[in-house]
Amino acid sequence: MSLSRREFIQLMGIAAAAGLVPGCDKTTKGTTASNAVGRKPEELYNIAPFGNVSLMHFTDSHAQLQPIYFREPNVNLGVASMANLAPHIVGDKFLKQFGVAPGSIEAHAFSYLNYNEAAKTFGKVGGFAHLRTLIKKLRAEHGPTKTLLLDGGDTWQGSGTAYWTRGKDMVNACNLLGVDVMTGHWEFTYLDKEIIENVKNFKGDFVAQNIFVNDESLLMGYPFADFAGFSESSQRAFKPYSIKQMGDVRVAVIGQAFPYTPIANPSRFIPHWTFGIRDQEMQRIVDEVRTKEKADVVVVISHNGMDVDLKMAEVVTGIDVIFGGHTHDGVPTPTKVKNATGQTLVTNAGSNGKFLGFMQLDVRNGKVQDFRYRLLPVFSNLLEADKEMTTYIDEMRKPYLAKLTERLAIADPEGDALYRRGNFNGTFDQVICDALRVVNDAQISLSPGFRWGTTILPGQTVTMEHIMDQTATTYPETYARDMTGDEIKIILEDVADNLFNTDPYKQQGGDMVRLGGMDYTIDVNAKIGARIRDMRLDDGTPIDSKKKYKVAGWATVGSQSPGEPIWDSVAKYLRDVKVAKIKKFNTPKIIGGAGNAGIADYKGELA
Repeated sequence: MSLSRREFIQLMGIAAAAGLVPGCDKTTKGTTASNAVGRKPEELYNIAPFGNVSLMHFTDSHAQLQPIYFREPNVNLGVASMANLAPHIVGDKFLKQFGVAPGSIEAHAFSYLNYNEAAKTFGKVGGFAHLRTLIKKLRAEHGPTKTLLLDGGDTWQGSGTAYWTRGKDMVNACNLLGVDVMTGHWEFTYLDKEIIENVKNFKGDFVAQNIFVNDESLLMGYPFADFAGFSESSQRAFKPYSIKQMGDVRVAVIGQAFPYTPIANPSRFIPHWTFGIRDQEMQRIVDEVRTKEKADVVVVISHNGMDVDLKMAEVVTGIDVIFGGHTHDGVPTPTKVKNATGQTLVTNAGSNGKFLGFMQLDVRNGKVQDFRYRLLPVFSNLLEADKEMTTYIDEMRKPYLAKLTERLAIADPEGDALYRRGNFNGTFDQVICDALRVVNDAQISLSPGFRWGTTILPGQTVTMEHIMDQTATTYPETYARDMTGDEIKIILEDVADNLFNTDPYKQQGGDMVRLGGMDYTIDVNAKIGARIRDMRLDDGTPIDSKKKYKVAGWATVGSQSPGEPIWDSVAKYLRDVKVAKIKKFNTPKIIGGAGNAGIADYKGELA
């Protein structure tokens, strides 16, 4: 029997008063009662009026329309100037840094600590029906004409229904949600004609200052010249910004799409467009909206990743707020970045519909005078499901329900939750790697370090929907081929440089490629070519640089692989094993990880 929202709140109040909430310690270890965030559940969404402009922001929902579980990482390493600073802080150090009371409902939302037990107590997060209820509440309380809803992208991809409808399910859901302005990343992994159609059907503004039509396509007669936002004179593929009049305040919202899309994802899907960080162009756009458009507030909705946003905030002047995404970091407090003309607030709002950022601005005399910010966890037990959104979701899912609800296996009742998030491996990543090895009779398996994917609790039934949540890309094909030890090392070195490069502008987000059947040592502070060493098979045999090994993998960015979709391979494996159990968790030895605030409770070796 499920609990009503009122019954759940009453139960939480009784449990907290008795000290029965998981991990609850009334002495609030590492914090004081005056600075520790430990709100009662019924107070979580009560926000006092402030200022004259309110901006709501979510990002990286990855097409999760239903409430889900999502475990935060225990490994999120920062290197060089980024070490031990947000967002690269996890666990107890994270709670202490941001004044979050251990055992509180916020502690569960923002950390992996006591995850399995706390998830059973606090329930699922996200769900567009619950998110819509929260958005409608905030709009009503803070003024419909004084609030904007911003979407940072990675919205139209990440579920079975998004894959089967080519993102259309999410376009309709976002229209119902009331998204005013958005930018993108995984949105560009559909075919360009499909992207154009989805953007046309989206009722808000799709903005991206850093996407242009390439010269060759323009000369050959760009086929989408009638698309709203395309400008032949500027070669822009999309509108760079949107101006919103909010009472007496003019707000400019500039879009920064993921700059490395044609590198991190197949460029064959979007052959006409070029991307890039383009901070000089960003500066030109900021200056334009300040002078030509007379904007009082300049906001960037970015899909750069937080480290890149922090650098951009130093380089580009005149931006008031960057609402960031891509790296899935749920950070409760904006980082204040000083630059040549003032400061920029940089935020990041997590992923999977788990959080809604809410920033209130006091704008007077053409300038932001002050602000308030809350990153609100969206707990489905605390927010009634919006009826209109629920009806839409139920009707949209109906044709796919039998396939989505197929029961494949049980998550190991004695094991850990099946999760993806973390720099080096996740337990669900290990399941995918194990499936690749078994189905393809391979010695080694490789799986991309995608940061999206929902969590499954121990003992929970694993359904086909869970598999699609982990694997639903438009390039899901598997492969099995021979690779030399040198070739495997080159792959690991390349991905490691993307993740641990000391220059944020050379980072592309995501995590290390996941491995099955082998381990290695990584020096996160070394240069490219020298980070990866001591590669060994599971039985301890060293990887020979010249010897060939049978390697299975999926999601190739270049040419399409020949094998079946990865979800079919994982489903076959789970139907056979019946219980999703981790036999060996392939984690590297990390040199440079000891003492880093971005790692805790690591299952491998640190040095």
